[in-house]
This record gives sequence, structure tokens and C-alpha cells, in this order.
Amino acid sequence: MAGPDDVARLDDVAREAGVSASTVSRAMSRPDMVAPATLAKVRGAAERLGFRANPAARALITGRTGFFALLVPDLDNPFYAATATAAQDLAAEGGRRVIIAVTGGDAAREAAALAELEGQVDGFAVLSPMSPAAALAEVHRRKPVVAINRRVAGLTSFTVDTPGGLGRIYDRLVELGHRDVAYLAGPPGSWMDRRRRDELVEHAARSGLRVRVHGPVRPAFAEGAAAARAIAASGCTAVLVYNSLLLLGMMFEFGRMGVRVPEDVSVAAADDIALADLPGPPITAVLAPAGELGRCAVAALAEMVGADGGDRRPPGRRLPTGVRITDSLAPPRAGA
Repeated sequence: MAGPDDVARLDDVAREAGVSASTVSRAMSRPDMVAPATLAKVRGAAERLGFRANPAARALITGRTGFFALLVPDLDNPFYAATATAAQDLAAEGGRRVIIAVTGGDAAREAAALAELEGQVDGFAVLSPMSPAAALAEVHRRKPVVAINRRVAGLTSFTVDTPGGLGRIYDRLVELGHRDVAYLAGPPGSWMDRRRRDELVEHAARSGLRVRVHGPVRPAFAEGAAAARAIAASGCTAVLVYNSLLLLGMMFEFGRMGVRVPEDVSVAAADDIALADLPGPPITAVLAPAGELGRCAVAALAEMVGADGGDRRPPGRRLPTGVRITDSLAPPRAGA
């Protein structure tokens, strides 16, 4: 809450600019709601009076808050958490801060966060966005927006070639003699999940394999455990899983059921984040550069915020992945 000195300085700016204190306050918190000529007067008055006491004052004078917003579906998913941590670290190196807003993977909550934070930040990075491309482009016309883990027309977008990594794992399963593979899908409406499914379907068509999709499900440990029984009962000899947290839940339940990996079923995940520090033999996984995604997004936002006019849209890119093939893949059991 503002103290007496802060209020006095606000009043000083208002008198100097010839506007009301409420107009100054609105210029600080929601500059998009203030007429450009009035905003220029308020900023000029603040500059003359040296009104630089806090980030809001700095934003009033310079038009920059020093904050970016990162919208994430959740922070339980270790892939999202790793991306967010890297984004915060790189922003801090440039003297900026990142506000994290958790949307639950819900388009309405995502839209609300974009609207509520627009006047408080210099730009947005949206991780696995659920909003329509047109809605994100509309926000970008006012504040820079970068998309992560989804390609969005009109925006700088950064994705990871997880589908290609899964394709390499699928090729290995073919070499080992598998013909019936399950895929445990990620969240409903996920752009990246659709890309991964498409890759698997393409491989199946080339190799004469059967791919059975289970889900979609929320990418969480409990959801993986809940799906394990149906996957085991399907008769598949291998399972590819949307993310490593789902895989951990599925393997936990397999252990309770007496299903052995890889003797009874081979397993692999589309990322290795939740598997990195586990004891025991490593699990086959795509090595996805989650941290690099966060760093790319912040670097792009910083470039856009620092640009004077122009397109304000540096090129995005698809980051390559590695693949770790381990003994969690084995030939199908006899008679399968």
C-alpha cells in the first residue's frame, strides 16, 4: 500500500501535468487506457520531477516496467518448471524479472491473465498456449508475445523437435520386432501432442505397425498410474508416453501390478526431465532442451522491447533434440 510520501509525489506529478491524481495512477497501471497526449504529459511531468521511486514510476517515465510475464499451464510438469527457471535466470542477467502466471491449460484463464497483466509487463511468453492464434496476435499488436511449444502464425515461436525424437525411438522398436505399440497422449487440445501423434501415425503407415492411443490425459504422475492398467490389458508390447511424469506414474503402477520393464513391455518418454536424477537403470527418452526454450523466449522478448519501431518480431525456430536409447527397450516377449 502506498505511504504518504508516495501519495504526495503522485499528487506532485498530477499538478505538474495538469491532470488528476487518478489519471496519473491509471497512466502507471493501465497506460493503454490513457490518451497518448495525456500519457505524454504525465510522463514528461514525472521525468521533470524525478519520479523514479519504484518499477511503476519507471514504467511511467520510460514506458518499460522491467517485467516480462510467463504464462504456464502448470508448474507440476517438470518440463514447464525447467523452462520457467531458465527464463527467469536469463531475464535476471539483463536486470529484468519474470512474473509467472499459472493458467491450468485453460484458454479462458489464459486470456484473463493476458488482459490483467498487459499494463504491468513489457511482454509475454506463453508456454503451450491454448488461446486462438488471432487472440494472441491481437495482444501482440499492443505488447510483444512469444509462443513456446507451439507454432502460432504471426508470432515468434519456439518449439522442440520431440516428434522427430520419438520417431527415432519408434524406428528402434521396429528393429527390435515390435508390432503393437501404445501411445499415452498428453492434455486435450495440445498442439505438441497432435504433432507427436502425427509422427507416430506416419511411422505406423510406413512400417505396418499398430498404434493405439490412450488418453488424452493431464500430464501428471497420477494420470500415468491411472492409465497403466488399460495399457497393460491392451496387449501392446511397447509404450511411448507424452512426458516423463506420466511415465513415472505408469511405471509405478506397473510395479504394483507385476508388469516388468522391459521383459513384459518396453517403455520410453518424450522428455527426460523427471527421469534425470532417478536411481537405477536409465529410461529411454527424448532429450528435450526445456531450458533453452525459456532462454530463447526471453532473448526474443528483450530484442522486441529494445527495438525502435520495425516489425518487432525476431525469427523463431525449432530446437533439435537428442535421444537416449537404453535397455528399457527390448525385443517383445515370446508369443506377444
